Amino acid sequence: MSAVRARTWAGTAIALTTTTLALLAFRAELDKVHVALAFLLVVLGTSAAAGRLPGLVTAAAGFLAFNFFFLPPYNTFVIADPLDWFVLVAFLITGIVAAQLLAWAQAEAEQARQRAEDVVRLSAAAGRAEALLEADKLKDALLATVSHDIRTPLTTIRALAQEMGSDGDERANAIAEEVDRLNRFVADLLDLSQLHAGAIPLRVELNAAEDLMGAALQRVSGIARGRDLRASLDPSDPVLLGRFDFAHALRILGNLLENALKYAPVESTIEFTVRREGTQLRFDVADRGPGIAPEARERIFAPFVRGQAAGASPDARTGASGAGLGLAIARGLAVAQHGSLEYAPREGGGSVFSLRLPAADMTDLSQGVSP
Repeated sequence: MSAVRARTWAGTAIALTTTTLALLAFRAELDKVHVALAFLLVVLGTSAAAGRLPGLVTAAAGFLAFNFFFLPPYNTFVIADPLDWFVLVAFLITGIVAAQLLAWAQAEAEQARQRAEDVVRLSAAAGRAEALLEADKLKDALLATVSHDIRTPLTTIRALAQEMGSDGDERANAIAEEVDRLNRFVADLLDLSQLHAGAIPLRVELNAAEDLMGAALQRVSGIARGRDLRASLDPSDPVLLGRFDFAHALRILGNLLENALKYAPVESTIEFTVRREGTQLRFDVADRGPGIAPEARERIFAPFVRGQAAGASPDARTGASGAGLGLAIARGLAVAQHGSLEYAPREGGGSVFSLRLPAADMTDLSQGVSP
């Protein structure tokens, strides 16, 4: 056995042992779902760092450790509660599927890297820009492929959770919630790849700004209860029309309002306004949150980047969870509709996000002009 392989297996054993000991120290306070998720993180980390075989071995070892140490009667392989079989089987299937998916993703990433290198070499005469563009297309294709492949095991896990829930196991709700969260993340990845490829479907029509604002407020009503969220139209021009895709515009404004509700102090006011500026409608979402540091004000619109609060250290984040795809997708959807999405600091503290979309006139509506 080579020194590298020996270190790999030693690291795997240390990670599993350390996790088991740490969980044992709090066994009385832990739920079985917590134990399953902790061991699953070890499997994912091992698979990502060491490959498929160590990941599969870790999943099997975690299965045994889970049974022996954390399912009553403790320190035996006997399972007293038949429902615990569902927990163990779900953990083992998830671990095996995750290890296999990571192996496939790594293999595809390696193939994509090799293809990208070939493209760069073959396209050297045509210039570096063309080669980088091709490599970016390969990356988006890989992203879309992997995202599609992940949905199948997630569906299987959700089905198992539903089966557990039908048997009265409340722990199934936690599993189902995590699956839903991962599904949303996968959907965002697919949308991002479509935006990069210029393949996002659009249905641009004449719409009223008031209708769009009402739908956006309705979307966030569940999380805005008790919050001071004030919406207003331009009193000088209350009938505002625009040419845009209603569903995509609603997604953008919903994301901006959710962020404002997430980051702004509970007692503060969030202002949601719209007015016409020349040939564009401008929707503003203004909050009294921490704001964004100057050096991060453009980076927040890049994929997988979350905002750095103004006055915070470069490594600090706003503290809210998320993969950092919301604003990247929102700006992409705005640009796809010939609009824009920008950030500006709010006077007195806070943030203002401005969505601009093409405006329309009343004559377009009365004459039935197609967008």
